[in-house]
Order: sequence, then C-alpha cells, then structure tokens
Amino acid sequence: MGLLDFAASIGKKLFGTEAEASTVIKKQIEEDNPGIENFQVDVKDGRAVLSGTAKSAEALEKAILIVGNTQGIEKINIDAVSIADGSALRGEDEFYTIEKGDTLWKIAEKAYGNGAQYQKIFEANREVIKDADKIFPGQKIRVPKNL
Repeated sequence: MGLLDFAASIGKKLFGTEAEASTVIKKQIEEDNPGIENFQVDVKDGRAVLSGTAKSAEALEKAILIVGNTQGIEKINIDAVSIADGSALRGEDEFYTIEKGDTLWKIAEKAYGNGAQYQKIFEANREVIKDADKIFPGQKIRVPKNL
C-alpha cells in the first residue's frame, strides 16, 4: 500500500506554491497531531512522500487523510513510514470517498445500518472534517469498522 490516489483539484487549500507545500502540510499535521513522530513531508509535482514514524496505523491513516485532502495533492507515497505499535493499515479500500449528496448520516446508514452513528465517523475524522455538515464530494474519510 505504498502509493495512494487522491483528487488533486479538491480539498482544503493550504499552500499557494509547491515550494511551500511541504512546510505548510507538515505544520497542518503537527497542529492536528495524529500521533506522528519525526515526520517529514516532501511534495513534488502533486506527489507527497511521507516519512517518519506513526504511533499506530490509525495515526498514519489520519496523516494520510490530512495530506490527501489537501488541494494540489494527487498521490501519496508512504513506503518510508514505520508504524511503532506493529499494527497494519487496513488498506485504501477502507477509506470512503464522499459522493455528491452524501451526508455523514447517510454514510453511517450505509456502513452501520444506523444513521445516528454518524458521530463515530465524525470523531474518527476530526483532522479532516472540522464541521459535520461540511463535507464535499471527492473527500476521502475513514469509516471505522468497530462501533
């Protein structure tokens, strides 16, 4: 699972030029602190290469989503990231890409059979969803398997 795809034309606009992208994205990860240590982000031609140590697979998944849901990022390479607790990523197919007309309630209904569980999805994605009512088509999120 070394290379993940995202839609470069959507997402949160964090940087103006690619020259500043690495610094700005790294700062965003540090501010949201998803359990990353000695972390580096290198961006070139819309591709982000992440390196460092994640405390857990969940922390790495959150960092991936912070980076991938940034406008201008099309691909992420995570081959140089180690996971300290030995856990493994669930795989890119465990990420959900928001579609037109989706709400967190509708996503929870699909995933869990109960829309009222949307809060679990919101909490699992705090780093990339700041407001449960503000999601957008093309955005990737985590949908936790365990309630």
